[in-house]
Amino acid sequence: MKIPTNLKHKPVIVSENYENVDGRYAYDTDAKGISLGLAQWNDRGKVDVSAKVWRHTGGKWSRQSEELPLHRVLDLAIMVCRTKLYFQDAYRHEKLYDPENPVIDRVGLQGDAMTVSVCTDNERIDEDIQLFNQALSDDGELIGERLRTLSRVLKEMGY
Repeated sequence: MKIPTNLKHKPVIVSENYENVDGRYAYDTDAKGISLGLAQWNDRGKVDVSAKVWRHTGGKWSRQSEELPLHRVLDLAIMVCRTKLYFQDAYRHEKLYDPENPVIDRVGLQGDAMTVSVCTDNERIDEDIQLFNQALSDDGELIGERLRTLSRVLKEMGY
């Protein structure tokens, strides 16, 4: 399925077969493609690059398609990596986290730090963190494959 090029997000680099590799939803997903392109929120004279997940309902392109600035995509990737690292040792805590110190890490970015922490405001956090941990474990192979690929590409880039 071809990603539309007549909408506000202007695709430049595309994967039009994303539905075949969309994790556990592969071959049965509404996420039909992903692209890097010119952001839909560009103002005259100002150009931003964004990533977009293109969703299709079967009848039309969905309004639930998501567009993110590249730095947010990378921030999410950092958060995924930090979370995976945290859960490797979370079993050491009775509740998989320390209620007195829910901060997992502070990741330095742009002169400040992105705080990554367990959401203790969630009234069902004790149950939800168990479910989250199980889901991370169940998807370990899918996530691990992508992290190894990301690591390889980052090394190729000199990072």
